Amino acid sequence: MKFSGLTVAASAIVMLVVFLPTYEAAVDCSDVVKTLSPCLNYLQNGGGMPTADCCAGANNLYSEATSTANRQAICACIKTAAEKINTNDAAAQGLPGSCGISLPVPISRDIDCSKVN
Repeated sequence: MKFSGLTVAASAIVMLVVFLPTYEAAVDCSDVVKTLSPCLNYLQNGGGMPTADCCAGANNLYSEATSTANRQAICACIKTAAEKINTNDAAAQGLPGSCGISLPVPISRDIDCSKVN
């Protein structure tokens, strides 16, 4: 039986697709920071309620946190940003609740992101 070059190439592609491991793309840090940028004043100063834009950003992060890899990436980004902007810890920890969501990643400078599931 003789195989054409096209048949062999198609078979090779199928084998690659079937046997190559799949990797989930983690969330990009710049997107996380941009998404939470409307929260900057609230996260630094606390008091009152976060803005609607801030809560929309927190909701967007919530929808992105669909896998362990994404949650760990979001966590690392938030942790780094929280250290740089000197967040008000109480405001940061209360942000998800103030926005009516349960963010699976705490906003904290002290979290070990490798333990986030």
